[in-house]
Amino acid sequence: MAELDSIKYYRTFEAGQTVVWSGDQMDFVASVVDGIATLSQTMEDGRTQMVGLLLPSDFVGRPGREEAAYDVTATTKLTMCCFRKGPFEKLMVTTPHIAQRLLEMTLDELDAAREWMLLLGRKTAREKIASLLSIIARRNANINAPGGGLPGVTFDLPLTREAMADYLGLTLETVSRQISALKKDGVIHLEGKRTVTIPDFDRLLDETGDDADGGILA
Repeated sequence: MAELDSIKYYRTFEAGQTVVWSGDQMDFVASVVDGIATLSQTMEDGRTQMVGLLLPSDFVGRPGREEAAYDVTATTKLTMCCFRKGPFEKLMVTTPHIAQRLLEMTLDELDAAREWMLLLGRKTAREKIASLLSIIARRNANINAPGGGLPGVTFDLPLTREAMADYLGLTLETVSRQISALKKDGVIHLEGKRTVTIPDFDRLLDETGDDADGGILA
């Protein structure tokens, strides 16, 4: 719509570049157009914990919130469609379907956060790796439900082994060992270190430890 077009602009970030630091004043909100970024938070002792991923269509920033809640860092080349916050907040009041769409995106983010919490919970190292791969694959391939049965899902892994270890609470050696085991068992195929092919998505889902409803198998 014309009102949105008048307040939007695009920004591009290179891999490794910080989009915004936690606590920074944010004069914009944005949607990821292309690429992937991480959300992370620095703890009191100086350690950094990754708390989520931003993939295409994910929203950055919150109307009504002045400061960034997390560090946002591009892990690949990242393109974002940005909107000036003040005019965007006014449009939310005068244009109900914009507010409705933002609510839907917020609820999607809540679902993703719950998925991440489960991922970091009681699962084994193999299940954590399989779960992370399935989440990224679903988002990249736009598979909306488990059991999609789409063969040959291929994507570039947006995280290094070190970042995966940090995010999942595993050692680098464990991450490498579990990825190698999944490859050896034919669950995934690797081309180089970053390009992953999943020949049978349902089989990968079996490795996550989740039941058909998304809970952990007893």
